[in-house]
Amino acid sequence: MLELRFIRENLDLILEKMRFRGLETDKLEKFSEIDQKRRDTLSEVEGLRNKRKTVSQEIGRMKKNGENADSLMAETRQVGERIKELEVRLQTIEEELGEIVMEIPNLASDSIPFGRDDSDNVEIRRWGKMPQFSFTPKTHFDLGEEQDTIDFERAAKLSGARFVLLKGFAARLERALINFMLDLHTQAHGYREVLPPFMVNTETMTATGQLPKFAEDLFKTEVSGRDLWLIPTAEVPVTNIHRDETLAEKELPVKYCAYTPCFRSEAGSYGKDTRGLIRQHQFDKVELVKFTSPESSEAELESLLADAEKVLQLLELPYRVVILCSGDLGFSATKTYDIEVWMPAQNKYREISSCSNFLDFQARRGGIRYRPADDKKSKLVHTLNGSGLAVGRTLAAIFENCQQEDGTIEVPEVLKPYFKNRFS
Repeated sequence: MLELRFIRENLDLILEKMRFRGLETDKLEKFSEIDQKRRDTLSEVEGLRNKRKTVSQEIGRMKKNGENADSLMAETRQVGERIKELEVRLQTIEEELGEIVMEIPNLASDSIPFGRDDSDNVEIRRWGKMPQFSFTPKTHFDLGEEQDTIDFERAAKLSGARFVLLKGFAARLERALINFMLDLHTQAHGYREVLPPFMVNTETMTATGQLPKFAEDLFKTEVSGRDLWLIPTAEVPVTNIHRDETLAEKELPVKYCAYTPCFRSEAGSYGKDTRGLIRQHQFDKVELVKFTSPESSEAELESLLADAEKVLQLLELPYRVVILCSGDLGFSATKTYDIEVWMPAQNKYREISSCSNFLDFQARRGGIRYRPADDKKSKLVHTLNGSGLAVGRTLAAIFENCQQEDGTIEVPEVLKPYFKNRFS
């Protein structure tokens, strides 16, 4: 979230940035009025508290001297009642102000293009050669169903629509991809592997920006009086590892990678990608998360992007990189690159990774700070994350790009060691 004082002093800038994103500004335009009410009410409460303190001291003096203090005691009671009324009003005002603040998105970077939606994203570069087929390529879901390795019908029996049951080769390929990505990022890119909980509390979801704005996109459980949310991405628990902590500057950048299943309700996606692995309620992902100093976060975003790209390069899957326009930018991000892998049967690129810089937006919500080497006042870290990669979509891309005429799938060379039978 943005700092209250910053909002107060830069309201016109924030309104401009929200319009740049194509967002409504009605609520924010009420900010100044509500903020002024809060400050006026707070000032009155503090004035009355000081008055009560002064009067109480006078009552004490009068009683000590044997004087009648009944009128002052009555006045003190009236002041106390007024303070209680104002405190209730102040709480209501602060809750209303807090709701506005929590719904203000991060400020979009000046370096991103203006646009309404993903059709206005700008391509940065392409990599790899698109496969050439002597036959008409099939979709990954047709290939999987024909080979009985991707089963949507039985998954629907188990859980409903937008779930999948992987069998045999597809299940092994999913596991191989997870292990390959984790090995690459830990051994070659310097990330530390973590395995976080897959269910988190409300505070954790709020710190990374999923709550309160995107509650409808999440799955929630209520057991034994506890509210727990299924994570939509490993970004959520991993970013919160250092919530309410202060890191040493020498530790930065802190770099984590994590495999987790991800759970999303896909609210608002009715009718989109109803077949295949592109838009599921549950899917696997390997996530990359960084905590950096403000001075290095821009460079760290570029290196994060390169780390995610390396996965596709080693798998020899063609892709392109786009920079998200203002209208397609995520709520908490200031700048985002998407990596889109080529899907030949669909004759289009599909998103397989988003790499984002959040500046101190998440860190302020989560109280994540670092102390500079000169031991001055602590500062908020910058947080970044990116998919390294979405595993199910990578599997789908391998099926479509590496398919043979007989319907079998050629395993990318870099994955073959993960397919060796190590048990006799």
